[in-house]
Amino acid sequence: MVRLFIFLLVVLGLGWGFAWLADRPGLISITWQDHLIETSLMVAATALVAVIGAVMLLWWIIGVIWTSPHSVRRYFRSRKRDRGYQALSTGLIAAGAGNAILARKMSLRTRGLLSADQEPLIHLLDAQALLIEGKHDEARQKFERMSEDPETRELGLRGLYMEARRLGANEAARQYAEKAVEHAPYLAWAAQATLESRSQAGRWDDAIRLLDQQRAGSVIDKPQADRLKAVLLTAKAGDRLEGDPKGARDDAMAALKLAKDLVPAAVIAAKALLREDNVRKAASVLDGVWKLNPHPEIARTYVRARSGDSTLDRLKRAEKLEAMRPNNIESLLAVAQAALDAQDFKKARAKAEAAARMQPRESVFLLLADIEDADTGDQGRVRHWMAQALRAPRDPAWVADGFVSEKWLPLSPVTGRLDAFEWKVPFGQLEGPVEEGSVVGDQAIATLPPVSRQSDVVPERQERVAAEPASQPDSERPKPILVEVPAAPAETQRANGGEAVAAKTTAPTNAPEPAEKPPQTGEEPVPFFGHPPDDPGVKDPNAAESRTRLRLF
Repeated sequence: MVRLFIFLLVVLGLGWGFAWLADRPGLISITWQDHLIETSLMVAATALVAVIGAVMLLWWIIGVIWTSPHSVRRYFRSRKRDRGYQALSTGLIAAGAGNAILARKMSLRTRGLLSADQEPLIHLLDAQALLIEGKHDEARQKFERMSEDPETRELGLRGLYMEARRLGANEAARQYAEKAVEHAPYLAWAAQATLESRSQAGRWDDAIRLLDQQRAGSVIDKPQADRLKAVLLTAKAGDRLEGDPKGARDDAMAALKLAKDLVPAAVIAAKALLREDNVRKAASVLDGVWKLNPHPEIARTYVRARSGDSTLDRLKRAEKLEAMRPNNIESLLAVAQAALDAQDFKKARAKAEAAARMQPRESVFLLLADIEDADTGDQGRVRHWMAQALRAPRDPAWVADGFVSEKWLPLSPVTGRLDAFEWKVPFGQLEGPVEEGSVVGDQAIATLPPVSRQSDVVPERQERVAAEPASQPDSERPKPILVEVPAAPAETQRANGGEAVAAKTTAPTNAPEPAEKPPQTGEEPVPFFGHPPDDPGVKDPNAAESRTRLRLF
């Protein structure tokens, strides 16, 4: 564009000059060797311009002839280089696609057209071809030579790191990553690998220092850096909790400033403050996180903040949590458990049933079974809730890469990834169709006869047994039906404290229909969720024979 502008200026200048001479005619006389030459000014100017043009043309022709050998060599060299880069590009694409034959062929062709000292990508193509062919030892040697060259050091260290990870040599991989970070701290893969290795070794201060360098170098963004630093500070506080509660408190509080909803940091900070007898500050920390992220660990720590509190005091603290987050399942479960410990069965049952309506899951039905056992002692109802717990969805837990942990960990034990644990329902639970007799929310709410104490039920059953005829032929006795009940999974049995539902249930073939409504007593009927327990009781000899539809499950 600049050259075109200059050319236009020159043309305009020549045109203006000739026009100026045409407006001012004149003669030019030249005497040279007794010869007189006279011509007009316009002709003289035209001849001068023509001579200058001819000289320039002649100079260009001489220059072309003089530089033609170099131009020819440069043309063929450029053509050869283009062919080499084309072969290199084809080889890299073939290596990426896994075509070992084509990659090796293009590698040999590239070496014949290009110099390996001038083009480092040839080393990469050779290494990739060796990896595809399965020659890992030769590929590692190639990567080692590349790591010694300043121009290809990062590429060589990356290849050595990946090979060490493939072989399971984690220590060698850590060394390669740290070496790469020393020369190039902006490499994301090296910084991440070094950060995870230092975290696995428990070098929390070194990991935090490296994370600050990554943040300063814009390797990771600010929110992610704050979250990872909060996780590292929480892990450091957890290690210092037993020996240095004050330092653990400072680290946990610093973590909460970076991630306000980090539950493990809040729990560690509260435990450290409780060891300093600062109950009010610990409660304030737990309150702030509870409002953002209700969690059962926060509820347990909050309710049992003072070791000398009575069960009624713990119930009041649980109700305070519910007041901060009403209509929340964790709040309901905390109040129900505290009410059960305080022997307030009516409130415990009401809160647990509300939790069952809101989100039916395993722990809710297990809590209902504990309440039923402590309140009425009715084993039929207890077995019913235990059966519902076996069918219910599992409770949330700390899960990372398919691994379920009882407590929070800063790193995944499977992959070593930092901040991998999430509070969610574990994988692997298949949600199938709801079986008949299982409780799911409000859809399976039913009403049973009034709840009776165990001491009132047993004498009545003894009187019925005494009234039944002692002798009866075997042919007239009803034959039992054995119903196979699927065995509970091992994990569910462990969650239930080692208890499981009976494998077989016996039911008479001619069991009578449910009797008429029982006589009214002074006690008010208590609602019961679900279907009647699996104990059919003793057959009434005075009841009329009728066909019965059996409900096996």
